[in-house]
Amino acid sequence: MRARTAALAAAVMPATVAAAAIVLKAGHWQLHADRHRIRLTPIARRSCPDCRGAGGWWVGGANPEMEPCGCWAERRELTLRLLPRPTVPYDEPPF
Repeated sequence: MRARTAALAAAVMPATVAAAAIVLKAGHWQLHADRHRIRLTPIARRSCPDCRGAGGWWVGGANPEMEPCGCWAERRELTLRLLPRPTVPYDEPPF
């Protein structure tokens, strides 16, 4: 029974990873994962008629600034926390 479960998991995992990559690319998300969190951040759409995938445009004047495009700037960043972050510096003893 364990061998069959292991074989099924080995067969399903590459398909799941490939499907997740396709969904992230189609939805214009960037995935970042570390031991403390999993974070999905929106990225600019290449098919956007306003910014054409650049993510914004420069506004001229005395102090030029980048104006973010609504194709990514108006979307929320999603974060799932996994492990708590340490509250004390590592160079101090715990007690």
